Amino acid sequence: MLRRTATLLALLASTAGAQTASELHGTTPPANGVWVDSLDLAKVANTRQPRPGIAAVFVRPARGAPPPAPIPITLGGEQYAHGLGVTSSGELWVDLGGKAKRFVSMVGIDDARKTGRGSVAFEVWLDGKKKYDSGVLRAGAAPVPVSVDLTGAKRMILYVDDAGDGAADDVADWAGAAIVMAPGAAPVAIAPPVDSAPHLAPAKGGAPQLNNPRVTGATPGRPFLFRIPASGDAPLTFAAKNLPAGLTLDANTGIITGSLKNAGSSDVSVTVTGPKGKTSGVITIVGGQHMLARTPPMGWNSWNVWAAQVDDAKVRAAADALVASGLAAQGYTYVNIDDAWEGPRTEDGEITSNAKFPDMKALADYVHSKGLKIGIYSSPGPRTCQQRYAGSYQHEGQDARTWAKWGFDYIKYDWCSYSDVEPNRDSLPGLQKPYRLMRAELDSLDRDFVFSLCQYGWGNVWTWGADVGGNLWRVTGDITETWPSMSGIGFAQTGHEQYAGPGHWNDTDMLVVGKVGWGSRDGPHETHLTPNEQLTHISLWALQAAPLIIGADLSQLDAFTTNLLGNREVLAVDQDPAGHAAGRTLKNGRTEVWARPLSDGTMAVGLFNRDIVAEPITVKWSEIGLSGSQAVRDLWQQKSLGAHRDSFTATVPRHGVLLVKVGTPKGASR
Repeated sequence: MLRRTATLLALLASTAGAQTASELHGTTPPANGVWVDSLDLAKVANTRQPRPGIAAVFVRPARGAPPPAPIPITLGGEQYAHGLGVTSSGELWVDLGGKAKRFVSMVGIDDARKTGRGSVAFEVWLDGKKKYDSGVLRAGAAPVPVSVDLTGAKRMILYVDDAGDGAADDVADWAGAAIVMAPGAAPVAIAPPVDSAPHLAPAKGGAPQLNNPRVTGATPGRPFLFRIPASGDAPLTFAAKNLPAGLTLDANTGIITGSLKNAGSSDVSVTVTGPKGKTSGVITIVGGQHMLARTPPMGWNSWNVWAAQVDDAKVRAAADALVASGLAAQGYTYVNIDDAWEGPRTEDGEITSNAKFPDMKALADYVHSKGLKIGIYSSPGPRTCQQRYAGSYQHEGQDARTWAKWGFDYIKYDWCSYSDVEPNRDSLPGLQKPYRLMRAELDSLDRDFVFSLCQYGWGNVWTWGADVGGNLWRVTGDITETWPSMSGIGFAQTGHEQYAGPGHWNDTDMLVVGKVGWGSRDGPHETHLTPNEQLTHISLWALQAAPLIIGADLSQLDAFTTNLLGNREVLAVDQDPAGHAAGRTLKNGRTEVWARPLSDGTMAVGLFNRDIVAEPITVKWSEIGLSGSQAVRDLWQQKSLGAHRDSFTATVPRHGVLLVKVGTPKGASR
């Protein structure tokens, strides 16, 4: 039998919120009371599967697996007929019309997660001011009664905060939640406000510009390919001085090919000329063993848009769109095929591609013809994450040689079924073993491969990913297109910055902006992130020197997404050759400041607002190693904000960011 504690009855009946402890039966609300779960729960923001009397489950099921079963709302051993189950960062906005009397609920982490890691804080906001805060409630703790006077309030927000440690096991219940209204009045759920898309500087300009990355590396004797990242009105022509021996430049395309003859570093003077002028700059080419990924890889991956529906035509279309959109000219280089390309093995064990990919070498040649590079996917286990496709287990060297024969440049190596065959999978040697093995096989080839480790951050991979030869390593599970997922991943990275640098990067997963879909039968759809949340996403990834791998349908880029992904000043932060990733320098409630030093002597600084209302944020120069008067530049709008002494303050919208560059570049006049 469904039960609710008498605490709720007392709270509903008493304007003072007095509490008793007798049992209340039945599912009918009290006089003038409205169950929160009778409202339009489609208006609940930033959560997954909110349903009446059901606890939300913020879990992306394993690839190919059915979604998890819903969990009835249960707190303190009692099951509730009514209530709202959400995950952390879930929020419900309610229009009260000034006719509400009281809100009551029991709150806590659902019993289904009582032995988990969950920790949340429940908040009630009235007309932009916080009126109730439960404090941090952890899994297994006793439920807490809530009673809030709503007299005169026009708008209420029910919010669940993640307590600063991400959304893991944060299955949070507003159990038996009800709103007592004036006679004849009714509350209405409303959508949270979505700020209009902020102004962004255009990604495209007419005058020639030399963009980033400005440094690239390769192994002498192996094929070299680099497209000079330059934008401007066509036609552009290219010239270079001090090009290393073995390399040639196509003056009409800006594509450098050949094979380095010698190790060492060369500063190449590049001039780009177009109808609206010319520009010059220096690109550094580094030759040597393990000199790949001198800056974080940038490109595209098929999974977040096509999932298992990827095919040859979609990959070619992505390569075409990178060039046509101008993103290739901004440094996006890799066109990566994720899972579901694999076919059966031949009698001698060689991997083949399936019918969707009739000729892998021809596909690689097509991508290379555009000055771009191409990536592929496998698992060290017997099966990939899609289960029905062959992994590389016991075929590591054979598969590596096949990928090289086809002409691939990048391998994402996803743990998946390797747990089934590794007896020491819970130990550090067991976690490292398959990646050491594949790195050795890649090193034996006559072709360079960027090596992307994907094992979800287990064993604190950021501390040893470089030691096993990784160029990048996933530090998290799969990202989703929600604020809790993206922000939970991005804001959890402080402390990891010390392990990032040229050739080895923390990978916070692929980008979830633009049109995504994970192979949905309905096709790609607009990301669920708001415009300001998308700016937060790209700003965090750029500050943290994370790989920027687009997960969208590139054939459907709108102007906002193109400008978001193609802002040369933001990309210059991500691609800064010094490779110093940002860490958090300030946390004040749900506002944060992150900063990283840049190679030109300036600081890139992000002022982030994780709150549900706009907040003022101040960064003090002393907190980021500066002093005195400093120039401040808004990178998203590419405009000066003037000089500021000792500190800088800005009001930042909910879930938004102000990304600035502080200081004067070396050699520039003040």
